[in-house]
Amino acid sequence: MNAQSDANIARGITLICIGVFAISINDMLIKALSGGYPLHQIVFSRTAIGILFSFVMLHREGGLSLLRTNRPGLHVLRGLTLVAANMTFFASLAVLPLGLTTALFFVGPLFSFLFLKEKVGPLRLGAIVFGFMGVIVMQEPWGEASIYGPPWLFALPVIAAALHASMAVLTRALGVKSTAAALTIYNQLMFLLVSSLFYLIVGDGKVDPGPNSPSLHFLFKAWVWPSAQDWPLFLLTGVCNGIIAYCITAAYRMAPSASIAPFEYIGLPLAIFWGWLIFAEWPTPAIWTGCAMILGAGLFVFLRERQKGKVIGPTRPGSHVP
Repeated sequence: MNAQSDANIARGITLICIGVFAISINDMLIKALSGGYPLHQIVFSRTAIGILFSFVMLHREGGLSLLRTNRPGLHVLRGLTLVAANMTFFASLAVLPLGLTTALFFVGPLFSFLFLKEKVGPLRLGAIVFGFMGVIVMQEPWGEASIYGPPWLFALPVIAAALHASMAVLTRALGVKSTAAALTIYNQLMFLLVSSLFYLIVGDGKVDPGPNSPSLHFLFKAWVWPSAQDWPLFLLTGVCNGIIAYCITAAYRMAPSASIAPFEYIGLPLAIFWGWLIFAEWPTPAIWTGCAMILGAGLFVFLRERQKGKVIGPTRPGSHVP
């Protein structure tokens, strides 16, 4: 490994750590805002602010000419996949504890075998099964009912993880010829488009099922003009959005995922910390056990794929990602 490769890896690790920290702040802010504003309004606001940051970075990388592409369909597909992953993740965040939601999302690496052309051996298959058993443990099926709501709520972060794992493949395919800022802007344009459509179709709250369905209520309630004390939170989500989008994309373009993906796991202790500090959430023994099972399985799969030379990282969303 030459000095240039070492330098790129060091920069990639630095960027991924900055991005993951910004993700933890972003997730905490969105959970804090979820009680008063619909998800599509928060997404539109944070993206409208974040895209300004991305255009500044695009200018530094070479200007608007970098947005030219001969693969527009792949950019649209990647953007829509990311939008679906983020909306699914944030819908669960409104109901489930921050640490629990983040832990469930870390089943993402267990989906990586779907994108490998080789067979899944018994060791990795066992790790995958073990990791998904951790998801079941978190639901505490031995109890009469989960204190957090119906079981399908636990599926939302898992679905988001699967979508993010597929998005990672598209990122690598596009990253060879597209800069980090260009990839980011295409994604943010899709976020603006989808959130605008939400506003036009359901922005008046006419399909809002009410607070008895917290996740759907968060998705479909009417837009509300932000209060004076919430404007700084909206602005900060936008700043985080710009930082996340650029740092995560640049990190994975700059360095091998085998070198930087493990650093995404610092997102879990950060999520647990913010959940405890801001929302007075503390994981139950079942959640701690499930966390350990998921992270253990994910790291095992990661190490096995690293040996094979094919690694797909956790690819966090709070962007729950570029």
